[in-house]
Amino acid sequence: MKENNSFDIAVIGGGPAGMMAAGRAAELGAKVVLIEKNEILGKKLLLTGKGRCNFTHNELDIRKFAEKFGKNRRFLYSALSTFGALEVINFFESRGVKAKVEQGDRIFPENSNARDILNVLVKYLKEGKVYILLNVEVVGFKEEDQKISYVLLRNQKLSADKYILCTGGKSYPQTGSTGDGYRWAEQLGHTVIPPVPALNPVKTSESWVKELQGLSLKNVSLKLFKNGKKKDERFGEMLFTHFGISGPIVMDMSKNIGDLMKNGPVKLILDLKPALDFKKLDKRIQRDFQEFKGRMFKNSLKGLLPLSMIPVIIALSGIDPEKKVDYIRREERNKLVHLLKELELTSTGLLGFKWSVVTSGGVALKEVDPNTMGSKKIKNLYFAGEILDLDGPSGGYNLQECWSTGYLAGQNAAKH
Repeated sequence: MKENNSFDIAVIGGGPAGMMAAGRAAELGAKVVLIEKNEILGKKLLLTGKGRCNFTHNELDIRKFAEKFGKNRRFLYSALSTFGALEVINFFESRGVKAKVEQGDRIFPENSNARDILNVLVKYLKEGKVYILLNVEVVGFKEEDQKISYVLLRNQKLSADKYILCTGGKSYPQTGSTGDGYRWAEQLGHTVIPPVPALNPVKTSESWVKELQGLSLKNVSLKLFKNGKKKDERFGEMLFTHFGISGPIVMDMSKNIGDLMKNGPVKLILDLKPALDFKKLDKRIQRDFQEFKGRMFKNSLKGLLPLSMIPVIIALSGIDPEKKVDYIRREERNKLVHLLKELELTSTGLLGFKWSVVTSGGVALKEVDPNTMGSKKIKNLYFAGEILDLDGPSGGYNLQECWSTGYLAGQNAAKH
């Protein structure tokens, strides 16, 4: 490519936000170049939802959707009003990928294949004649008088009237998300809220957790305590791993766990039977014991717990597994009830960016116009996606943020 080749818009980063921004700008007639340092577009997108791509959430109320982004929710109102969950569903369905709603109102492509979503985006770019540069690394930007004049690549420079930075965060660095965009944003005068892992698995210290590796639990409750005070609670699915715990409720709580751990230890309490209070659970156990009269304790918990969890709970209860249920004392039964309702886990930290689904932190929102995604510091710069200080829970919220901000950035860069 020649050095003097110039474009209306240069989009840096070929992830979901970058592809949407480039596609929308080109659709509006702009001459667009998309620069991606990987050998393919959408490398991280192909990993989302374990390759199934939970691409949005079935919440069509903009305010309710934005609420999931906490204190920064208002920033998203304009982007979601322009291109919200309904528009995203229609965008993909009109291009041949039907949406299906799964448990927890998560929306996936009908064939549960992330590649279907990527193919639609690649075709969208082709339709708009977007010039795609793969395996091309950005080195920096040349800025004069609060305006970018060109972007420096490894062996050349490239100029455009407008620039959209969609380089993602620091999560899954193996896909190329190494935080470069934060450095460039700072060099261009922007404030970057220090990035930390969000939607991250949690490490725990209990040795028995390893015995449950691979066990998935549904309809359980997890509570987070700091200095004896409850700080967070989630209900849903979780998973035991060789290092600790993971799954939706753990990932959604991980940001709070990480924040609170900065000032000392936290306690996690797992309730395996949230639908039953202590009294009802005790009665249920008594009924089970009646049914298993004359039989050993180790054979009486099959209706109450997953099979792999029974030896762990028996060991923690201190009750002799060979003991006949008829001889189990009330104190022993009480201990069993408390174990099932208040199973303690000690967090030793988060697994880190390598296993983090998204990044919390990023370009400070007060320096970005929420109505255009335009920089308030640099006249011809826009931001979209995970590079911004926005992160929501699991369930399609973060991909929706990428689609919405990407679409809005592309649209405004092309129009203004």
